[in-house]
Amino acid sequence: MKNTKRKVMKHGQSVNLGCFRVEFIKTNHSIQDASALAIFSPVGIVLHTGDFKIDYTPVFGDPIDLQRFAELGKKGVLALLADSTNATRPGFTMSERTVGKTFDSIFSEHAGQRIIVATFASNVDRVQQIVNTAYKYGRKVVVEGRSMVNVMEIASEHGYIKVPEGTLIDIEHLKNYPPEKTVLITTGSQGESMAALSRMAASIHKKVSIVPGDVVILSSTPIPGNEKAVSNVVNELSMKGAQVICQDTHVSGHACQEDLKLVYSLIHPKFAIPIHGEFRHRMAQKELAEFMGVPKDNAILVSSGDVVALDEDSCEVIDHVACGGIFVDGLGVGDVGNIVLRDRQNLAQNGIIVVVLTLEKHSNQLLAGPDIVSRALCMCASPRICWRKPHGCGGRSSGLSGPPCQRLGQDQKHYQRQFK
Repeated sequence: MKNTKRKVMKHGQSVNLGCFRVEFIKTNHSIQDASALAIFSPVGIVLHTGDFKIDYTPVFGDPIDLQRFAELGKKGVLALLADSTNATRPGFTMSERTVGKTFDSIFSEHAGQRIIVATFASNVDRVQQIVNTAYKYGRKVVVEGRSMVNVMEIASEHGYIKVPEGTLIDIEHLKNYPPEKTVLITTGSQGESMAALSRMAASIHKKVSIVPGDVVILSSTPIPGNEKAVSNVVNELSMKGAQVICQDTHVSGHACQEDLKLVYSLIHPKFAIPIHGEFRHRMAQKELAEFMGVPKDNAILVSSGDVVALDEDSCEVIDHVACGGIFVDGLGVGDVGNIVLRDRQNLAQNGIIVVVLTLEKHSNQLLAGPDIVSRALCMCASPRICWRKPHGCGGRSSGLSGPPCQRLGQDQKHYQRQFK
């Protein structure tokens, strides 16, 4: 980063990159300063929404710049690449401020209990509302979780979050206040195994222990694939006597169907390329785009790695490039090949048995061993293993029986006796 030239952009400003000009347009999301990109190219304007929602009453900053969207629509937009995450959800996405009302109600109803709130560290507006509610009810706030602490420090430094003086305390001072006068804002709303909330639930957190009567608010919706991990954390918290609340404690940061319809009605793109979402989400937006007047052949479904060629009259996938996760092995990044990964997977799933013995070169007479070494192998769950003598030594199997773990020891002894 020291040798990288960086430029701070503001909404409405543009940056020139060769024959392209890229304009930053104000949008709303669960992070601050979210932007859509209007890419001005020789063949037309391409609008990339990024992750967005339409919030007329954001906690911080201005609402989405729909006026600029409409201006671009009048000029003519060649292609729209829009967020598909909530394309299957009808209606409008609720404003972030509605969560603040829920927090106020929960804090009021549980005035005599300690409250722990888990949310995304990047959702500074959510954290701001938790801080505001804690201050209103005279509670001290503790921030726990490395990413949450880092975001709070940076957001406070740059003015994105305002914490009333005397409200924030260090976790080391938590024991100096009555539980009902404290609020913990923590990471782990997605059930991450090493996040602060998960460690509290598993009783391995060094400074916070869950006790009966604690109120835990999960201010998020499980990301697809995380449902089981979140459920496990909820169960562990419940077994410790905590009350877990997740109803109406979160609003999405992504546009629902009516929000997307509004954008399409302002933009009137010639081509629609749904992005950001699973296939069913992108398919839902493709159908929505067709409903809003985009010709069926002009609504294109693409996958990660697809190379799209775009001009005034056509939009098609012409190539595919390799993409996906990059394996980091120690200090090496992406330098572990498929064969090595396959072997590691086989070892992890099946374990390994190594038989070491020494034979005389010409007669094949046993000189030493055999020594049997196993790794990552549970013999009690394995089928019978039959040890055979090498070629030239009779070729009989051990013929022993019994439980697998006993048979391994018996077979090894029998195998050794055969060579003595």
